[in-house]
Amino acid sequence: MIFLGSNYDGVVTAGSLPSGGGRPAAAAPLRAIHVDAHCLVLDKPADLLSVPGRGPDKQDCLASRAQQQWPDALVVHRLDMATSGLLIMARGAAMQRAFSHAFAQGHVDKRYQAVVGGRMLPAASADGWGEIDLPLAADWPRRPLQRVDTAQGRPSRTRWRILDQGADWTRLELAPLTGRTHQLRVHLQAIGHPILGDALYAQPAERERAQRLLLHAFSLRLPHPATGEPLAVQAAVPF
Repeated sequence: MIFLGSNYDGVVTAGSLPSGGGRPAAAAPLRAIHVDAHCLVLDKPADLLSVPGRGPDKQDCLASRAQQQWPDALVVHRLDMATSGLLIMARGAAMQRAFSHAFAQGHVDKRYQAVVGGRMLPAASADGWGEIDLPLAADWPRRPLQRVDTAQGRPSRTRWRILDQGADWTRLELAPLTGRTHQLRVHLQAIGHPILGDALYAQPAERERAQRLLLHAFSLRLPHPATGEPLAVQAAVPF
């Protein structure tokens, strides 16, 4: 197994509400966690676009920065601008297709950490994992927002487990089983525990408790499409 990572060890210390620190350093140097002939795994800072947006002021993004150093790097998946953490880029069109197929077939195990408002009750399961199963659809009058739509929404499932808690916050590990836009943010808001610092879905009280969205993609595991060898990558949680 290929295992690459940082100083994250899965241990979360109890205490006061975790701090989001100052404003995220979107202008920080590009941080590559893994580089080989077939792919890159980058640690995206919060408040940096994954791909270019509309307008000249939204052209700076992780993809364009990566392509300055690796011209053959191509986008496979995205993270929300406000979300930090691991993002894979393929090297060349053939590997882009291979990695995209791995994501589409559910061969990629993605894990996030989030800090949400309120003290959640433990899941009623032997392994400590709970599941949110709520269909999601675009909230067209308020695009790009998403919403729970039990009539026309697409199936959307998120597994969660508690890592740590304070009096009025809970740190979660999240494992999305589907990949809908804003899925984790909408699911947690829908069950009454919005992610702290979420400018789109949290109420002002929860939004103002952190200086950034407290959501980070800390772990990726998948069979390497070129070699078949397991690839496991982690990035330290910055809050």
